[in-house]
Amino acid sequence: MNRQRLRTRCCVWSFCLIWAVAFCFAPMPAHAEPDNQKTGEETNGEGVETATEEEKEKPEEAKPAVQPELEASTRKPEQIQLPDSETADIRQQIQALRSSLDQRLIAVESTRTRLSYAESLLNRLQDEYNSFELRLEKAGLNLTGDYASLLEQRLERLQRQGIAEDLIDDIENQLSTAREEQLRLEEFEAVIDPGDDARSQLRSQRASIIRQLHKAVTEHIRALNDYYRTVSALQEQVEAYKVLLQQRLFWLPSAPAVGAETLTELFGAAAWFAEQLRLEPFNDAIRESIQERGGPITLLIALLALLLIKRGAIKRNLRANGQYVGNVGHDRIKFTVYAFANSILLALPGVLVFAVGALLLMEGNDFFSGLSRGLGTAALIVLLLAFFHNVARQGGLGDAHFYWHSDSLRALRRELPFLLAVIIPITVIMPTTATPAGSEFVDSLGRLLFTAASIALSTFAHRILSAIRADRPQSKRLLFLHVLAVATPLVLLVASLLGYHYTALVLERNLFISICWLAFNIMLFYIGLRALSVRERRLTLERLREHREAQRQLAVTRESAEPSGEGVPQALDMPEMDLRDISQQSTALLRILISVLVITGLWLLWASLIPALQLFDNITLWTIATDLEGGDPLPITLGDLLLALFVGVGTVLAVRNLPGTLEVMMLSRMKLEPGTSYAITTLTTYALVLIGVVVFLGVIGVQWSKLQWLVAALGVGLGFGLQEIVANFVSGIILLFERPIRVGDTVTIDGITGTVTRIRIRATTLVDWDRKEQIIPNKTFVTQDLTNWTLSDSITRVILEVTVAYGSDVDQVQELLTEVAQTNERVVDDPAPAVFCVGLGDSGIDFELRVFVKDPLDIMPLSHEINAAITRDLHEAGIEIPFPQRDIHVRSIMDT
Repeated sequence: MNRQRLRTRCCVWSFCLIWAVAFCFAPMPAHAEPDNQKTGEETNGEGVETATEEEKEKPEEAKPAVQPELEASTRKPEQIQLPDSETADIRQQIQALRSSLDQRLIAVESTRTRLSYAESLLNRLQDEYNSFELRLEKAGLNLTGDYASLLEQRLERLQRQGIAEDLIDDIENQLSTAREEQLRLEEFEAVIDPGDDARSQLRSQRASIIRQLHKAVTEHIRALNDYYRTVSALQEQVEAYKVLLQQRLFWLPSAPAVGAETLTELFGAAAWFAEQLRLEPFNDAIRESIQERGGPITLLIALLALLLIKRGAIKRNLRANGQYVGNVGHDRIKFTVYAFANSILLALPGVLVFAVGALLLMEGNDFFSGLSRGLGTAALIVLLLAFFHNVARQGGLGDAHFYWHSDSLRALRRELPFLLAVIIPITVIMPTTATPAGSEFVDSLGRLLFTAASIALSTFAHRILSAIRADRPQSKRLLFLHVLAVATPLVLLVASLLGYHYTALVLERNLFISICWLAFNIMLFYIGLRALSVRERRLTLERLREHREAQRQLAVTRESAEPSGEGVPQALDMPEMDLRDISQQSTALLRILISVLVITGLWLLWASLIPALQLFDNITLWTIATDLEGGDPLPITLGDLLLALFVGVGTVLAVRNLPGTLEVMMLSRMKLEPGTSYAITTLTTYALVLIGVVVFLGVIGVQWSKLQWLVAALGVGLGFGLQEIVANFVSGIILLFERPIRVGDTVTIDGITGTVTRIRIRATTLVDWDRKEQIIPNKTFVTQDLTNWTLSDSITRVILEVTVAYGSDVDQVQELLTEVAQTNERVVDDPAPAVFCVGLGDSGIDFELRVFVKDPLDIMPLSHEINAAITRDLHEAGIEIPFPQRDIHVRSIMDT
């Protein structure tokens, strides 16, 4: 069964590899940049092509297309230079303030002008967007290829024009500076010297200028705020316009279908390509590139030489890293990390060759610059394919570390060189069609290269999956995967030949990113699975050793308990997880985390392309009022509800599988006692549940202020009905962390003595000497006096009392008792036993024999052995153990 699972995973991995290769070489759209005349033609053309019957009856007014170009302000108001109020003359102050006022008024006027222009752009763009959206809805999909080309030009114009990247930052900086100057101006006005009455006219003039300057700064701040909001809204509108164009272009043909004229264009493309391969521009490109980037080129060549020299050592290291895989005593996850690094190093020489070629041609003309971009893309493809070729080699990651199916690995090693031989030349040539001179050959040469690559990829997929299905020909899942992998490149090829070239390009781009994302997460999954398996095997070995030691100690305890007449528990209920549960939970949690990453990435990638995925955000279920005064209510959509359900399900699954992962990855490394591990796992689970509940409520719009009544009611409930339960719960956490008692300790509490067998979150279980289980609330252990006989030291003192008759030799008795204590095996040497004469009793001389035993269970057997030995030795020595004696004095005898 495990072998079949490994085969299935290898098939999925191979499929991901196939599609990652399929879309690495994806050609990007190349369009000639339209000039201003084309923009006008585009607008007129759109009006002609999209005119419906209704529009013909009510013709719209022709308006030029909006060009939303805004640049950052190059002229900024100079900072207000306030004179020193103590040393500067009042006339100098007035002159400086007047100059600052003039500059500020100019800045205010300039900002208002830019604001007015931005507002007009925003209004025009919104009108154009609404009108364009309405026309597209009326036209539907009944649009021509020429109209799609015009849409493509408009999209390119919006991408080329737009809001300057540093404009918003520039506005924010001006706002911050204006606010600081406003504060400095208020401080200056507060500390200036009012002066004497003779200069009252100058003071009045200065105060008037300060007020005017303060008003100008305030107006400037207000204008900057309006300008910031307008620019932000304009930027959002441009992005919405781009999304609308991209969604509509996705369904329209962007090129004519392949026909007889395509063959003629191919001959022209071949002639153009041969003409561009001239020696003189090639030499000029290399010479200029070396002059511009000689340092990086030299560094890459040196690194290439070093990798070639060390290639044999890297291969030996790769094989050595798989030597200890599976050996519990020596296996480490670092071996897999080293093998991963070695696989990358073995793939780097080819990458560096293409990278050096890309740098050498980077400063050439347009043609050689396109070849440079192609060589750079080829370097990435070589890195990907060569890395997987090294992963599939014998003794590599797939074979020795991940245990992938040998047939699939063998097929990858055999077919990847063929794929490289076909894909790399296509990848290098393809970017040349994006140059101004080669853009006319995009529909001919570009699609020819795309056709060749698609056929090669389909052949590659067929050969790989045929090898995988050789021993499982009846598998329907593999058959579906086979058909899908082979057919998808061919379907994209047909779409491109029929004229839907832009659609094919967009799909290739998104599929490429998706496959790369899947491959990245699959690699993460297998590395995580490998780390978990290594740790679980080591934990299994440690648990086996601990179990053997616990069994040995339990056997010793039973031997001690049998002669003592005390009952001890058969086994201690240690709060540890079963190893099978650990493995299942850790693997399930890893799979959940990887799935969340995959789904999130794919959703973010495809949501903007497929309108159906945006449907959930357009369905409003309810609205909630915000705390902002006058603010619009916040809508809660179907997408928010689905996200909340996703968070809830994820929280439940994470809580179920968290203990095993914590035990494997963290707690087992910290050498904690079982109770502490249990406490950490429990608290982490509670924290995760709390976070999940808070996020769930926040997504569906439940505000904390609306839950205050619920919290208050819960507090009242805790104060009355749940007081004892909460007290025991908190006491259980204190016991687990403070550890005044542990599983296996012998304790005495409230007159009950027994062994701790179980510590739970509400109560603790003791097994007394009669083998009865005592369930004691945790609050009792925290609030009452507790005696732990074995907390830090299990050695316990035992005092035995001995009485001898008067007239006995005290020194001889002391020697006899000391000898009896020293010869007993249960008595420890440190502390040493001691004998004392403690008093003269009614019947004889009283002695105390004080000894220490290793375990409380030795007390009763020791008392029996010591008392028997004392009785025997005293009898042999002739020392009498007296009976109780009483003297009766009769004062009178009454006559009967």
